[in-house]
Amino acid sequence: MSQWMLLFPGQGAQTVGMGSDLAAGLPECRALFDEASDVLGLDLLKLCTEGPLEELTKSRNAQPAIFVVSMAARAALAHAAGAPLAVGGTAGLSSGEWAALHEAGVISFADTVRVLRARGEFMQAACEATPGGMLTLIGLPVEKAREVAAEAGLEVANLNSPLQTVLSGHADRIPAGEAAAKAAGAKRALKLNVAGAFHSTLMQPAADQLADFIQDIEFSAPKMPVWSNVTGQLHTTPEEIRRLMVAQVVSSVRWTDCFAGLAAAGLTPGFECGPGTVLAGLAPRIVAGVPVKSIFDLASAQEAVKLIQ
Repeated sequence: MSQWMLLFPGQGAQTVGMGSDLAAGLPECRALFDEASDVLGLDLLKLCTEGPLEELTKSRNAQPAIFVVSMAARAALAHAAGAPLAVGGTAGLSSGEWAALHEAGVISFADTVRVLRARGEFMQAACEATPGGMLTLIGLPVEKAREVAAEAGLEVANLNSPLQTVLSGHADRIPAGEAAAKAAGAKRALKLNVAGAFHSTLMQPAADQLADFIQDIEFSAPKMPVWSNVTGQLHTTPEEIRRLMVAQVVSSVRWTDCFAGLAAAGLTPGFECGPGTVLAGLAPRIVAGVPVKSIFDLASAQEAVKLIQ
């Protein structure tokens, strides 16, 4: 029997209303929101369902909220499949990597919620301390994108596909990045609506705080293959995972390598569990012929299982 891949989105995928259909339709999904609400001390389902968007978008809320919606989407997929999921490997983009680690049994649900709340708080504080920004380059090969970053004084934050790279750095360097990208022949250079320079050295204070916070969190050996954002390779021991998840805050996200690794392992089809369709959209730009379906509500879960029935 073939094994599938599970993919989990990161911060930026949040929308008001996410998860409401899942929580209303399946008790196991509602239970996830209830447990997370107890951990956080707030009504997470209400925040996801009603917003306001400004509050939901705050890193301290968005990161745990996206995780819980992702786990609810995963539960909806299992319900629609009517059998245990044949998951052979997993990966997540940025904060979504914590969902992948939970999927692999590395960290508990409650601890993942706690870590993502703290991670979001630390990153928000770093953003407020040093104004930063991010810029998506579309249509430039990675090496050209690296040249643009060096010329503009920015850093490579995300390697999303062979022709999509995200740069990050001081806010006052973003215009130089846009100009350099245009001169280099990029099809588009889009300034992202984010709080700061994620996955850059400007996040080092957040990484340092996260290292202290997770020191006493229990990590276990993965029960399935999990691909690391930092290395693009498989995670190994609990202590190495702990180290890499701190480094991830300031390192480039090697998503192209992560997805290519999943595909090379023969894991197909893929299911993106959580709000949005970004990862499914990137999939064919990285490896052709590997179907990926996005699951964000009950209807999309029912549609997704047609790939495996």
